[in-house]
Amino acid sequence: MPSWLPSIPYPPARVDGYWAPITSTIDWCEENYYATPYSAEIVNTLTNALFVYLACKGIHNCYTQGHDRIFLLTFIGYLIVGSGSFAFHTTLKYPMQLVDELSMIYTTCLMFWATFEHKRAAPIPLLLGVFVTALALFITGYYHYLQDPTFHQNAYAVLTALVLTRSMYIMEVNIRPYFRRRRGGQGKVAENGGVEDKVLAEERRKDERDVVVIRQMWFMIGGGLSVFLGGFGIWTLDNKYCSTLRRWRHEIGLPWGILLEGHGWWHLMTGLGAYFYIVWGIWLRHCLNDRQEEYELVWPSLFTSIPRVMRRTQAMNGANGHAKRMM
Repeated sequence: MPSWLPSIPYPPARVDGYWAPITSTIDWCEENYYATPYSAEIVNTLTNALFVYLACKGIHNCYTQGHDRIFLLTFIGYLIVGSGSFAFHTTLKYPMQLVDELSMIYTTCLMFWATFEHKRAAPIPLLLGVFVTALALFITGYYHYLQDPTFHQNAYAVLTALVLTRSMYIMEVNIRPYFRRRRGGQGKVAENGGVEDKVLAEERRKDERDVVVIRQMWFMIGGGLSVFLGGFGIWTLDNKYCSTLRRWRHEIGLPWGILLEGHGWWHLMTGLGAYFYIVWGIWLRHCLNDRQEEYELVWPSLFTSIPRVMRRTQAMNGANGHAKRMM
């Protein structure tokens, strides 16, 4: 693959970097210490900046917009994921690997609790919290015992699938007008036995509102899943065809070879997909609490902005009265 673009040759990989020796159980496809002796995997390190940026945006949004505290904790966990991954790929040390990987489990456990405990009567939330804590401790201990990354990857995948499936189910059952009416009856009846016109009009307005909300949510789900699974696909190819990718990088040189760093793309795409999921979770919680009149999803530009959930008056002011409501 001869390079027709202006480039510089890749420096050789090194084993005597500042953080040597490597103690992690994984060494990814990016060659070590080729760019600087102070970072083992420079691209895999710097791509975690997106996590930090989105986490700070999410924390600020939760703090200023009055979202449930569990989502503030989730964004703090998301920040720890990005910071831990930054430290892990810089050092390739086993303790930093645990910070990176286990923080993914803990953050997903927070979303697991938030998804399954909502509107449950006591003592279910407490018992669920005990279960989730015990599960997180078990995964931590067993993973440290096995030191097999496959166990961590499978545990994370199962937890994520459970939370995502449950969230989609409660979204449809509680917000889509068709299912909501089947669960709650066909409308309010007046004392004279007839359905009041004002009640019917209000029900129609809420139905139209919630149809728009459902479309917004499915758009976010589809976009977030596509980005997340696309990152997973690139991560898989990066692991399977590492030797080929390394050869191609050397053939095309820097800076273009950076575009073939699949694990870096995994960070960017899964970071964005996970952010979408947390924002969707916030929006879903407000809708389940029947607060659609107070909050709305704001996403002014599909490709140049990120979605946020904001109070309606602030959303309109922040977008000059033209907050975008997708679809």
